[in-house]
Amino acid sequence: MTTYTTEPRLGTDPASLYVEVQQFYARQVRLLDDLRAEEFAATFTEDGVFAPSPGIPPAHGREAIAAALRAGHARRFGTEPVRCRHWHNMLRVDPGPDGTLLTHYYTLVMVSRPWDPAPLIAPSSVVEDVLVYEDGELVTRERRVIPDHQSF
Repeated sequence: MTTYTTEPRLGTDPASLYVEVQQFYARQVRLLDDLRAEEFAATFTEDGVFAPSPGIPPAHGREAIAAALRAGHARRFGTEPVRCRHWHNMLRVDPGPDGTLLTHYYTLVMVSRPWDPAPLIAPSSVVEDVLVYEDGELVTRERRVIPDHQSF
């Protein structure tokens, strides 16, 4: 069993933890938006869980997370040329048990197409993560995405 310890780089005060988590998400979401599936999956623990929607089975482990990301993109867009941008906001970071960090934030996905200057904004979701430190780096142990349209 892997154990994790809190090893914040910027300090343990709330403001430093918040900045460190924001920087982690800035790196992670760029990998997601660029569809760099293996690199995105590497930002999860080896046994990480990614649950992208209540109707889709969670992916367990990095290989499954990368495959789920590629499959989800193909299911939604096929071979259509699109650029996705995930916008995170209203981030809350709370210390959790066993040195974890529990995060909660809103996300919007903006989809741009080369022939349309107006992006489509969908979906709107709440994301809940469990972050841990692994070898001094933040990684995601578990991610649950709850689309707003499915939470009524």
